[in-house]
Amino acid sequence: MAHGPVLVIGLDPVRIPGWDPEPVVAAIARGHARFAEHGIEADLCLTATDADAEREIAAALTRRDYACVVIGGGIRKHEPLLAFFEQVINLVHRHAPGAAIAFNSRPDDTVDAALRRLG
Repeated sequence: MAHGPVLVIGLDPVRIPGWDPEPVVAAIARGHARFAEHGIEADLCLTATDADAEREIAAALTRRDYACVVIGGGIRKHEPLLAFFEQVINLVHRHAPGAAIAFNSRPDDTVDAALRRLG
């Protein structure tokens, strides 16, 4: 079954100081590979919560017409990032109004989140 393209927006683990990003980088790669297994084109937008985030996310959202945008748990689940999460939601609303919005639980179930909205 063919589906429209998906954009995954998440925090870039390499740009978060003070911890080992490798396990998360590996999990993101495994999760992203699952899209190909389902025949779904998927792009990643990994960002930081800095001043460039809005520009990076807006550029990714306008790169093509996405059927679904998945917003990662790193953005949603950490309460101090609530304002950033709101910003991301509003960017999706503004720049990809026709895209469904989905939320994953962890990097390796991102395709499952997208499939819930693409199905």
